[in-house]
Amino acid sequence: MTLTPDQIEAFQALILGLAAAGALATGFEALTSRRASFELLETGGPQALASVPLVVFTAPFIILRNTVRGRRFERRPVLFVALATIVAGLWGLACGRVLMDALAYLAS
Repeated sequence: MTLTPDQIEAFQALILGLAAAGALATGFEALTSRRASFELLETGGPQALASVPLVVFTAPFIILRNTVRGRRFERRPVLFVALATIVAGLWGLACGRVLMDALAYLAS
């Protein structure tokens, strides 16, 4: 079985998206001593508006972190975990594609 260039590029985008999400969330936590979460959007005002890009690019990490915690402590069903993992993977793929395009644009 051989992979097509499109499949390899999609895999690279997925890996880049998930890695960037984890790095951004960890960096945010290191700088602010707060966890990156969707609650950043609930504060309202300019702070919520400024946190939109952070939440958009860290969402795959936040979804996966909350899913693992939910399964471990709240005993959520495996189907819920599988669906949340698919959502996080697709979101990570989209973020990775945006980052790859931005890097290609900057390199040219």
